[in-house]
Amino acid sequence: LPRETWPQKALSTMRLEAMSLGAAACVLLLSLQASAFSPTSLPLSRSSFAPSSSARHSLRTPVAATSLNSRRSSIAPLRSAKTPKVSMGVDLATADPKDVRVLVAGCTGYIGRFVTKELIKRGYNVVAFSRDKAGVGGKKSMDDIRADFQGADVRFGDVTDMKSLEEVGFKDKVDVVVSCLASRTGGIQDSNDIDYQASLNCLNALRAQGGSHYVLLSAICVQKPLLEFQRAKLKLEEAIQAQDDVTYSIVRPTAFFKSLAGQVSIVKGGNPYVMFGDGEICKANAISEADLAIVMADCITEKDRYNKVLPVGGPGEPVTPLQQSEILFNLFDKEPKYIKVPIAVFDGIIGTIEFFSKFFPSLVDTAEFAKIGRYYATEDMVGPSYGTTTLEDFFKDVAENGLQGQELGDQAVFNIDGK
Repeated sequence: LPRETWPQKALSTMRLEAMSLGAAACVLLLSLQASAFSPTSLPLSRSSFAPSSSARHSLRTPVAATSLNSRRSSIAPLRSAKTPKVSMGVDLATADPKDVRVLVAGCTGYIGRFVTKELIKRGYNVVAFSRDKAGVGGKKSMDDIRADFQGADVRFGDVTDMKSLEEVGFKDKVDVVVSCLASRTGGIQDSNDIDYQASLNCLNALRAQGGSHYVLLSAICVQKPLLEFQRAKLKLEEAIQAQDDVTYSIVRPTAFFKSLAGQVSIVKGGNPYVMFGDGEICKANAISEADLAIVMADCITEKDRYNKVLPVGGPGEPVTPLQQSEILFNLFDKEPKYIKVPIAVFDGIIGTIEFFSKFFPSLVDTAEFAKIGRYYATEDMVGPSYGTTTLEDFFKDVAENGLQGQELGDQAVFNIDGK
């Protein structure tokens, strides 16, 4: 799942009650025409998924999350590149965490928050590097961010500005960078600015200081790069593997639970579940934010994860949208109702927008957003299994405690208000 200004707010909560198939298609067309369309509303998050080619990896036995040692995960690497030179810095496997300075870029993002807090809990000397206004829609102030990351050295700057990184983020020697940066829109410029350049800036700053290790939150979908943000991420991965100054771990998660939560409140309210095609496509084994944060943190000390690309999914078998809907209808004791949108709707929308983009360049990004939507309406998102929290566990928790902390953001079509 790369971060981060919205070009404008898109459509908010959409009533789906008694909506016909034709009306659903119109809603999709309108949302895709908005300049801030988000794939998180489809209902999957664009930064979270992998193609079905990774399904060949065998599932791993879940690990109990009762202690630091027992939470160590076993993940099969996808591949490794050339071995970088051995760093002359601190030995991360044996060093006392308090003596290891870890800078987290993208700390206020959905996964970044959990990673930062996991690192704080483990006792690392954490630098949380953030914009002065962050979070969904820039609603978090500096005081909010400091309060959220008690125990960390919270610093404010701009990851797209090398001077800001060097003078603020890296003013003290940094041993490890954990980059959770990701573009919010997936637009062409945004993808290259954040998914590629901003994370590369962090890598270069670490190398210049003689740091030790770089951990990147990527996405398995780069294995099938059809979209601009995927190409930007893949370009960054290649740059990381081409250098030999620091070791690295590239983590490619499948789906985040957040990206499957968009229709929880809709079904709870007795409205139809919206799915594409027959609901049997784009299956995913999503991973919880807490389990993924453990994976990311373990990459600092687990040397068998150095210089590897690591695909990561959640526990259990992949679940289709139809199976997701069945869980929700059973959970809320609702009669199943569906709105099934043909995949061909995307093809028509994409073709129309691309035609007009020849005359109106501002529509180029809109066409890209539509392509993102189609990608996640048709591609399986499957990776090796890790962790203990299943999607059904997540839905049950949501039913009891609501969706606080699972807000999809300004661009969501299936809006989550945290209630």
